[in-house]
Amino acid sequence: MNKKERAAIVYQQLQDFCPKPIIPLRYYDAYSLLVAVLLSAQCTDERVNQVTPRLWELARTPQEMMKIPEEKILEIVRPCGLGPRKAKAIKELSRILSEEYGGEVPQEEAQLEALPGVGHKTAEVVRAQAFDIPAFPVDTHIHRLAQRFGLTSGKNVVQTEKDLKALYPPETWGHLHLQFIYYGRQHCTARKKCDGSTDACPLCPIVNAGRKTPRKTKKA
Repeated sequence: MNKKERAAIVYQQLQDFCPKPIIPLRYYDAYSLLVAVLLSAQCTDERVNQVTPRLWELARTPQEMMKIPEEKILEIVRPCGLGPRKAKAIKELSRILSEEYGGEVPQEEAQLEALPGVGHKTAEVVRAQAFDIPAFPVDTHIHRLAQRFGLTSGKNVVQTEKDLKALYPPETWGHLHLQFIYYGRQHCTARKKCDGSTDACPLCPIVNAGRKTPRKTKKA
């Protein structure tokens, strides 16, 4: 079975598993999504969803948020971890959005990644989910699964993103990003062996049929 054949099987299985995936973070516009994704770094989506309602009571737009003292933002976002860094980033990116973009979140990748606290993955999530722009954000779940499914060499997340984009058409990237994440959390977890044993997830034995040893995965 070659890589394209494995990719086709993975696609169909993920479609059957979760045909209409919805992003787990709660948001009301591009700005609130940007902040929520920023807060989700090294934090669970559930925790972020518990925190953000209080943050939106404080301010719902970049113009409002830039006027809030950093200490008040920190008081709310502290449970998400890395509180001081995230509070500073939220206040500063709100100022930049207000002063340089008229309060609107830019759609260009480079402009998003230039904002404080916004890395490539965060920018890609916002582009895909808020603006419906073809993007394939790769996190640790996707990086692990793509290696286990034999879809990438797994050298790093940059290579994994490149390999997945080459295997799947752009119109599927947004959904696949979420489908990989949900499947990884529910079935193909980091603790599973996924080598054809009884501990394997439903998909790994199919795409790795005939292999005598499990594929080695490299951390992102």
